[in-house]
Amino acid sequence: MPPSDTLRPDDAKRHGLTRELIEALFPLFEEASAGAIAVDQAARITWINQSYAQLLGLTEPAQAIGQPIQTVIPHTRMPEVVNQGQPLLLDIMEHDNQQLVVTRLPYFDDKGAVTGAVAFVLYDDLQPLTPLVSKFRRLHEDLAAARRALARSARGTRYSLGDFVGASPAALEVKRRARLAAGRDVPVLLLGETGTGKEVLAQAIHGASARADRPFVGVNLAAIPENLLEAEFFGVAPGAYTGADRRQRDGKFQRANGGTLFLDEVGDMPLPLQAKLLRALQENEIEPLGSNRVVPVDVRVIAATSRDLGKMMADGAFRPDLYYRLNVLEITVPPLRERLADLGVLCEALLADIGRPGAMAEITDDGVAALSDYDWPGNVRELRNVLERALTLGEDASLLDAADVFRVLPESMARVPACGSLKPVRPLARVVADAEASAIREALVAARGNRTRAARLLGISRSVLYEKIAKMS
Repeated sequence: MPPSDTLRPDDAKRHGLTRELIEALFPLFEEASAGAIAVDQAARITWINQSYAQLLGLTEPAQAIGQPIQTVIPHTRMPEVVNQGQPLLLDIMEHDNQQLVVTRLPYFDDKGAVTGAVAFVLYDDLQPLTPLVSKFRRLHEDLAAARRALARSARGTRYSLGDFVGASPAALEVKRRARLAAGRDVPVLLLGETGTGKEVLAQAIHGASARADRPFVGVNLAAIPENLLEAEFFGVAPGAYTGADRRQRDGKFQRANGGTLFLDEVGDMPLPLQAKLLRALQENEIEPLGSNRVVPVDVRVIAATSRDLGKMMADGAFRPDLYYRLNVLEITVPPLRERLADLGVLCEALLADIGRPGAMAEITDDGVAALSDYDWPGNVRELRNVLERALTLGEDASLLDAADVFRVLPESMARVPACGSLKPVRPLARVVADAEASAIREALVAARGNRTRAARLLGISRSVLYEKIAKMS
């Protein structure tokens, strides 16, 4: 337990709490929680109890003492609590593919200065909180929609990092690098197949950066005829050519000045324009078509491509010097087939977006399982298309099952197991129940019958373990 003389400031009495009461309540919080931890004013771990150490995979609590908390718990918000001196009473934190409900409280010295913070894991399993989480998710979706509408009118962006849906290790790594990119004003190169969400990430990086209140201007290089690209990029001086407008026409660089320029499908850029783009990025200035006047510009470039730039450089189709200029921070967006664990949450998010107003569309577990039997060459964009078609053609417009999915999936692209590997199919509920029962029996043996330790070994809460044992009997 943290030192009693630094738990709370004297002015705690103003909130109806005395220091003695806080000291009396602390052991109760610790006992009722799935783990507790404390840090000092530099966000270094000063204390951690045994249950939290086991939750984090540490053999001994002493391993964590003295370490910065972010090295042990990467997604923690404890430094924020220490820096701002404000509690975070209820938060969902991701750690090692599990979601924890956490409360965090700052503590003070006698003069009211923050000297550290303490956190309790209230729940290490969200199953009992499903109704509350569902309501929170709906509210979050409504808030996200309002933010997108506001962003669209204010600065031309629709997406935030929350719109890149997924909690698999691959998706979390993409989000981590995107946050890193948002905090650094350097060029970013997004690599990935078509439909993986590169534009979503580009807008999210801009929206979380210091340029968020400035323009975001996107241009798809594959969609503009080659003879118009230079004018699109650098603008046109009055009367630059026969039929040209007599007024100055600004290009993408001028429109994005002070903000972010998103170059989608940069691998489709012709070589002559590559040289001019490189000069603009190096010199921070452009020369409009038909003009001798140099215009200074300040843009942050985010480029994206589904092509293999390494091979294009070897073939002489892409300039290496431009590649190195664009690729200061690289983010590789994995294809959907490499993060099938995200299919369930992706379906939930997409169905909430494409469903009929006032009717929440859902998909069954066997429907998600059917989707995982497909290679997804079009990735998330194709997944949205499949769900839209399934909703349109399905008998029940609010619930999709495996039959609805198989009706619209191209059979030629489905993964088919080898004949020798086919086994009799059992009901999924029976398979899951048998696997759970086996795992629980093994955990109880390993814990010598101690149900609390068995729950920790299984990574579930004690209440959930008791419920599952009752169902087994």
